Amino acid sequence: MKSKLAAAFTALACLACPAAWANEPVWDANKVVLKSEKLRDGVYAMVPANADQLSPKGVPLATTSGIIIGSRGSLVVDTMLNKRLADMVLNEVRRLTKGSPTYAMNTSYHGDHSYGNMYFPKSTVIIQHEETKKYISTNFEADTKFMMGAFGKGRGIEQIKPRTGDVLIPKGGMLQVDLGGRVVEIRDFGFAQTGGDLWVWVPDAKVIFAGNPVVTEKPGIPWLLDGRVQETLDSLSRVRDFLPADAIIVPGHGRPMPKAGLDWHIGYLTALRDETKAAVAKGATVEQAVSQVTLPNYQGYAIFDWIHKQVNVPAAYKELKK
Repeated sequence: MKSKLAAAFTALACLACPAAWANEPVWDANKVVLKSEKLRDGVYAMVPANADQLSPKGVPLATTSGIIIGSRGSLVVDTMLNKRLADMVLNEVRRLTKGSPTYAMNTSYHGDHSYGNMYFPKSTVIIQHEETKKYISTNFEADTKFMMGAFGKGRGIEQIKPRTGDVLIPKGGMLQVDLGGRVVEIRDFGFAQTGGDLWVWVPDAKVIFAGNPVVTEKPGIPWLLDGRVQETLDSLSRVRDFLPADAIIVPGHGRPMPKAGLDWHIGYLTALRDETKAAVAKGATVEQAVSQVTLPNYQGYAIFDWIHKQVNVPAAYKELKK
């Protein structure tokens, strides 16, 4: 997966930046500005300030965080990549609550969702999936080296030290967190990108924080970095069946979207599975499948050719060939 991610960041840089900047990351953690967007009383998304302009155009964006507040406590969804971004989230929590976060949780082990753990107060309880803790505990040094290669040196990654979960959620598990007058549910709906994916559901506000399983709104598409197209499709379908019609989804990298926006992602995965399966049935090689499974109705993402042709179709082919 790491080699696929490295290629992704290279492709992103070349697409999003002038030729002279081709070695720069697509978003610079030293320059990103987050804005607080109120979704419901006590529920906020910390969204890249340029999301309204760039997200509908399919341009990849920096990480989105979240803040959920009750009468007795608060919870932060994803702690960001470095101190600068983590401090933006912490400062907003202090502005809104006059205190520090009671809880912080990571939707996955990805560094831009979890490295900021170390900058949260010792009193803040960290919540993770057990697979996230396992990954960080065994791969942290290699992971930070990779992330420096992807996001560039001097972005604060050199200073990161691992801080893993105080409370762990097992495979298929669910945890209810009572913030006072508001109960938050942290759920594992199944494999959706990393095998340790957690979703944060706020029932009274009808808001769900998705992390990278829903990376962004249409025309963005899922990233099958670890393959498993059918399991990913099943998990997203479970989420769709779970959510009420008026739910708000906060993706891992973009602005909030309505539940109906999830149909685009499920439709893409369904078409990917079905057309790749048909190509396999006709005896196509993986190269032939890539050229045949074009999905013109799901294009528009700035990195569609890379994600679809170099990651998703080969992953689906490998799975369906078995």
